[in-house]
Amino acid sequence: MKRHLRTTLTAATAVALTAALAAPALAAPPTGGHDATRRAVRAAVAEGVPGVTVTVRERDGGTWGTTAGVGDLRTGEPRSTRDHYRIGSASKTFIATVVLQLEAEGELSLDDTVEKWLPGVVRGGDHDGRGITIRQLLNLTSGVHDLLADETFQRTYMLKEGFFRHRFDRKTPRELVAMALSNQRDFEPGTSWKYSNTNYILAAMVIEKITGHPYGDAVEQRVIEPLNLTATSVPRNRITVPQPSSRAYGKLARTTSGPTYDVTEFRPSFAYSGEIISDSADLNTFFRALLRGEVLPPRQLKEMKRTVPTTKENEGYGLGLRSWELTCGTTVWGHGGDIHGSSSMAVTTGDGRHSLAVNFNGDWSGETKAVVEAEYCGDR
Repeated sequence: MKRHLRTTLTAATAVALTAALAAPALAAPPTGGHDATRRAVRAAVAEGVPGVTVTVRERDGGTWGTTAGVGDLRTGEPRSTRDHYRIGSASKTFIATVVLQLEAEGELSLDDTVEKWLPGVVRGGDHDGRGITIRQLLNLTSGVHDLLADETFQRTYMLKEGFFRHRFDRKTPRELVAMALSNQRDFEPGTSWKYSNTNYILAAMVIEKITGHPYGDAVEQRVIEPLNLTATSVPRNRITVPQPSSRAYGKLARTTSGPTYDVTEFRPSFAYSGEIISDSADLNTFFRALLRGEVLPPRQLKEMKRTVPTTKENEGYGLGLRSWELTCGTTVWGHGGDIHGSSSMAVTTGDGRHSLAVNFNGDWSGETKAVVEAEYCGDR
């Protein structure tokens, strides 16, 4: 899910974070090459993020990690490099991987229309699934309106009054798609690019149509279990995050000021296809294996990495996989993810040898990409 509106910490929160900055960080002993990353993590906390955890898989196979700030604003308990967290839109890479595995097995074609697999589902406003392909869902060129941009969805699930009233609702993917399609499409399919979470609700529904089971079953059987991602799960109706984990915080407002709320518990059905939970070590393992060709056949990995331009310079979007050319010229591949109380990013180099995963337990402040820039460019 996309980033929520950013706001600043309350005075009480700032006091807690000041104390956390003064406390020793939970980190591996200082080693060369990560000083800039350590500074970027602490800078994020100074800017208002409650707490940060980051883990790096180095080229030699070693692992380094650090934290800053707090995992619980009430108790002041620090974050851990072993924290589980909701990864939001980084779930898209898992879903795209399953779709591409099904394509490799001949179960579908990327040029199939959405209508073929989900007849009558993409109808509403001026949307028409007969003119949208699976590829266009995965690379976000379908023009399908973003659910998170729908005013009713925002009032119900993203703002304070609605969130606390509806956070345990059970929503079906068809209900979420219908809400998005009550709006006009963003553009004619294939003519532009725009971030839309609705695309991946539909992609998950295609997986379910083909396999006959919830999409989470396919993610678990095809990705999580083979890679032994023991901290990764599809929560379905579980409202909590497995331990160890921090609390998750949000502003639940359209403004950049106001109180901070604990948004740790909610039923993730309204975040369908953006609900996966993981930790930094597992995300490094997944993206490392993916880019090293251990998850997809060569042709499907090549298709996944075939990018289209996005709205940001030096970024491309493939099939559930982003590319970023950093300021120092290094290109990394991965995905970010933002959901209530959690902002994450997981990336790796093209050869899969240098990976990083970072999480903020707040959704309104700081930039995870600044930590990525620090790791890959800062100590040069």
